[in-house]
Amino acid sequence: MNYVEPIRDKAKIKQMKKLLKKQSRRNQFLFVLGINTGLRISDLLRLKVGDVRGKSHILITEKKTGKRKRFKINAKLRKQIDKYTASMQADEYLFASKKRPAPITRVRAYQIINGAARKVGLSEIGTHTLRKTFGYHFYQRTKDVATLQMIFNHSHPSITLRYIGINQDLMDQAVDDFSL
Repeated sequence: MNYVEPIRDKAKIKQMKKLLKKQSRRNQFLFVLGINTGLRISDLLRLKVGDVRGKSHILITEKKTGKRKRFKINAKLRKQIDKYTASMQADEYLFASKKRPAPITRVRAYQIINGAARKVGLSEIGTHTLRKTFGYHFYQRTKDVATLQMIFNHSHPSITLRYIGINQDLMDQAVDDFSL
């Protein structure tokens, strides 16, 4: 598996949203929900309309860890959920496949995200980029590594900082400012 990075540039996030919207509402909403919740792709793809519409929190059992997770849906995201799910039934998958009665696969999600990223000039992008982008921007806004560590269920703050690319940013900046 390749190492992926968060999308650090908000202008690139905006470009991704615009490009994905041209492809389909589903593809754009996958990106939007991913970067606004930090949930793993395996957990996003299993969500049904009834899991999010009209709710204050997303309640899941994480596929990877088996642990229960409760994530607050803020007002802005709730509006986006309501708009996206308006014509959908509660038992429908949020990210339904067009070919079969199931959600899209992880591979298809990767193709969607990575393909759009390449078109806007991004590399080192995969499905985990959504989670990392959430973490990166949450940290940049709050500088609260402890809360982010709890959201991601990491065992140590250094793991969280490395995961979201902050350590790489610090190393890059140090080298930029270094000269003999």
